[in-house]
Amino acid sequence: MSPSAPVRETTVAPLVQERPLLVALAGQPNVGKSTLFNLLTGLHQRVGNWPGKTVERKEGYFTFNNVSYRVVDLPGTYSLTANSPEELIAREFILRERPDVVVAVVDAATLERSLYLVAELLPLPVPVVVALNMMDVARQEGIRVEPEVLQAALGVPVVPMSATRGVGVQELLRTVERIARGDTPYAPRLPQIRLDHQEVLEVISEQVAGYVPEPYPRDWVALKLLEGDPEVTQMMSAALPPDRWEEVRAILSAHDDAQVAVASGRYEWIGRMVRAAVTRPRIGQIGLTERLDRWATHPLWGLVILGGILGAVFWLTYTVGAPIQSLLETYLVGTLAEGARNLLSGAPTWVSGLLADGIIGGVGAVLTFLPILVIFFIAMAFLEDVGYMARAAYVIDRFMHFIGLHGKSFLPLFLGFGCNVPAILGTRVIESHRARLLTILLAPIVPCTARMAIVVFLAPPFFGPTAPLVAWGLILVSMGALALTGIALNRLLFQGRQSAFIMELPLYHLPNWRTIGLSVWRQSWAFVQRAGTVILVVSVLIWALSSLPGGEIERSYLAQLGKSLESAGRLMGLDWRLTVALLSSFIAKENSIATLGVLFSTGEEGLANLLAATYSSATALAFLVVQILFIPCVATVAAIRQETHSWRWTAFSIGLLLAISLVAGMVTFQVAVLVGG
Repeated sequence: MSPSAPVRETTVAPLVQERPLLVALAGQPNVGKSTLFNLLTGLHQRVGNWPGKTVERKEGYFTFNNVSYRVVDLPGTYSLTANSPEELIAREFILRERPDVVVAVVDAATLERSLYLVAELLPLPVPVVVALNMMDVARQEGIRVEPEVLQAALGVPVVPMSATRGVGVQELLRTVERIARGDTPYAPRLPQIRLDHQEVLEVISEQVAGYVPEPYPRDWVALKLLEGDPEVTQMMSAALPPDRWEEVRAILSAHDDAQVAVASGRYEWIGRMVRAAVTRPRIGQIGLTERLDRWATHPLWGLVILGGILGAVFWLTYTVGAPIQSLLETYLVGTLAEGARNLLSGAPTWVSGLLADGIIGGVGAVLTFLPILVIFFIAMAFLEDVGYMARAAYVIDRFMHFIGLHGKSFLPLFLGFGCNVPAILGTRVIESHRARLLTILLAPIVPCTARMAIVVFLAPPFFGPTAPLVAWGLILVSMGALALTGIALNRLLFQGRQSAFIMELPLYHLPNWRTIGLSVWRQSWAFVQRAGTVILVVSVLIWALSSLPGGEIERSYLAQLGKSLESAGRLMGLDWRLTVALLSSFIAKENSIATLGVLFSTGEEGLANLLAATYSSATALAFLVVQILFIPCVATVAAIRQETHSWRWTAFSIGLLLAISLVAGMVTFQVAVLVGG
């Protein structure tokens, strides 16, 4: 980038459709980038991790106007300075892969903030198209943005759109194709560094000329050196001869305020763009977001609203999910198991038992949890999509400070109600290493949907009309355990330090049901795949151990294992069968029900009644308390190891939860016996 030239003339090579058109989606968090990606690719997308990174990578394919596209959804990032893995991934992909077009998704309602990333994208050697998203939200807030004026000011194509409604998406694709084919002139008006540092930038650019590694542009490298970018600084210190590097370093040391000069130049550029294209609402005019936030972020009413939302989610679980689960068990799993027995009536007993009890009974009982999971996945995706989850983090921040965390930790912990694995992975949004580690250690205490599904299954036959109250009580027990554990860990391991909380509250907007549907589909399909793989293997293994060596469950290998641990289980009122069910939940929490179904040789509906007739309510309550606090499943353990990069912290997490669950189970059983007696 030449500091003296505000306009860069760029020649775009004509598109030859020998491969899919590579389009990168770039944008800051909460600008609707993922909504646009899902709208374009639908189910034709792959989700994984970037090579060598734990940051999620999403890419997909689609065809429009007979042109094939490959779309890569870059991580959401506020800038392209290498301060985080997301920022480094985004810029390295653009510079190394050289996409045909970068679509910069910006929020029309918060244009000043969104344009900072655009200011960093324009100097890169790739054409940029600005997707001016959330135009409907801007109008709702009384903000008027003129796309044509903004396009003239930026010097790049600007397409107004509302991704949640599918408005403007086709025009965006037509614009992308024209830019890629070279049919549209491309001459971006670049931001300039502050005048008092332009000469310094030119000197650094001359010093590094001839030594900049491919594929990095010389002027861009010079600018990043002036900004103090750590990755570029390290790269050039190795690429330059020692004497030349000493000269460059001396220049940089003499201008340690250069980062401010670069940033102020960008903000001045952003100010010109906004003044030209944006009209603000009148003074005193209140937008929808501000009106709603008067309640949603209120210290008292915000907590009431959050509690009501959580209560509504669990109410739906009981009133909608549980009856569907019962119907699936009766008319699907039960029918299939009975049909398998009839079909194999002439076969050896172990064959029909393996198919009906081991495979259909075990896996089928777990699959009936799917309606409950889907309800929770829909609720979480909806709240996230409309912008409420950030408010939930804000109102809960005061409580989080008691355990040494801040509101941002609430987001991954709240994800734990769905599944502890994404909760662990979600801690990546936390900047502080201490807060991130503490959140990882606490996340498995949050009762996931699989654990709650076990509560939904067992509570009604034991506790009848009071089952919802028992479920709420178990949630309170887990939350109390989380709070006490957090306080103890923070004081013992981290000397009671606190973390500051700075978080953006996105504007409220209408949900995109396609985005929500795709999110629910991916999570539900992952659960079904697990039921068809890991849980299938465990169900068959449990059935085999319960049948061998002689076919009598009381003398089986599984009975021997459970009876060897029965003395410890008795302190919690658990016999060997309940102990084995707990152990099997280490593979997947849903295995507890599958294991009990195999051990009692009955379907889910009959199993619930049989358990109620076999065990006391004190035993049932102790079992549920231990189950909801027990060591996490193996997938969660793997996620802890991946995110902490430490087997020591992983083992500490397992030992901690094992101790908490066993102590809580013993106390619950003894108290329940005393009260009941």
